[in-house]
Amino acid sequence: MLFSKNKPEKESDEELIQRFCKENDLEVLGVLYNRYMHLVYGVCLKYLKNREESQDAVMQIFEVLILEVPKHEIRVFKNWLHGVSRNFCLMKIRKNSSEKIKKDNFSKTIFMENTNPLHPLDTEENVNLTSPLKKCMEQLKAIQKQSIELFYYDHKCYKEISEELCIEEKKVKSFIQNGKRNLKICIEQKEKVHHD
Repeated sequence: MLFSKNKPEKESDEELIQRFCKENDLEVLGVLYNRYMHLVYGVCLKYLKNREESQDAVMQIFEVLILEVPKHEIRVFKNWLHGVSRNFCLMKIRKNSSEKIKKDNFSKTIFMENTNPLHPLDTEENVNLTSPLKKCMEQLKAIQKQSIELFYYDHKCYKEISEELCIEEKKVKSFIQNGKRNLKICIEQKEKVHHD
């Protein structure tokens, strides 16, 4: 048995599991994991569809095993490991998608001032400054003009604009809303003059 203790590579999966549970020797678990690392990587690649993420997952799953192996009565390690790897990936996908939803919702709340277009700035086709919009922009107060340009043309959020212009976030929102209202009035007046 002493020979076996020094050469864990020669031991069966079951013997290595028993030794790890008894001695808590990471090297022993490492030998066992090495045998199936390609299988774990394959499962991760199948679910995560990203090489780098899959490589990270292979390392993280090894850390999971350190805690989980002693807790379970494992009959066939290969099958058990396959299940653990699959579950790990599914949890990761769920976590990523819930984080993405949170991020998307956060972005929407930051960028969505109102749902109805208030003036040409709200429509994509008018993102380029064209007259009469350009002329009206020039007539705005400097701080309103800056806030609107940063929000619409540089796609910055209230927080970023407040830091850049050294003003409070609520003031940024107010400058954008007032600026939009002034632009709307100005554009309507210019269009009226044009039609008359």
